[in-house]
Amino acid sequence: MSVGRTLFGGSPYLGVYLRVGDAVAIGPPSTPGAFAREMERLLGVRMVRTTVQDSEVVGALVAANAHGIVVGDTLDAPELRALAAVAPVSIVRDRQNAMGNNILANDRGALVHPDYSAEAVRAIGRALGVPAERGTIAGLGTVGMAGVATNRGVVVHPKATEREAAAIAALLGVPVHRSSANFGVPVVGACVVANARGFLVGRPTTPVELVHLQEGLGILD
Repeated sequence: MSVGRTLFGGSPYLGVYLRVGDAVAIGPPSTPGAFAREMERLLGVRMVRTTVQDSEVVGALVAANAHGIVVGDTLDAPELRALAAVAPVSIVRDRQNAMGNNILANDRGALVHPDYSAEAVRAIGRALGVPAERGTIAGLGTVGMAGVATNRGVVVHPKATEREAAAIAALLGVPVHRSSANFGVPVVGACVVANARGFLVGRPTTPVELVHLQEGLGILD
């Protein structure tokens, strides 16, 4: 079972700092070596370290799947080289420019903040190579923090409506499950990083929450 509870630099909000796919994990230069090795072991990924827009909150600023990476503003040359070695990089400029906060994606679809323009929605879909649609989770536009998605399942805010869950399941092509993490925090995308092999979550997460996350992400014994 590839499941772990941990902290990132003392914080249980792993999804704010890290972006994880099935092959690569992207994190800031401050990522501790022991943390990176454990993540590589548990999730079967290669760790890439970089800032994004001179910031360490990589998970909040980057949306990604196997087809591409989306950021909301210009990168410096070292950042662009680091990300381009993972997947093709696209810049989609919009007022909602924290792409990791505002896009929930897997390799089949992307749910995006409802305030994105039609042009931005099309550009995000092209960049990630999937259908992109506007939507909310529990009424929140910050869908990338209100949910965590892989190619096996999606876990969303406990107050997501049936209509929202059905739309997400149809768009991303996987089952949707509701859970909190970090001892009751509803914005699970801020707390969890996951791929098809497993997940890491903040240390305060309870055993009951772990069971819900395992079920929702399809990570079973």
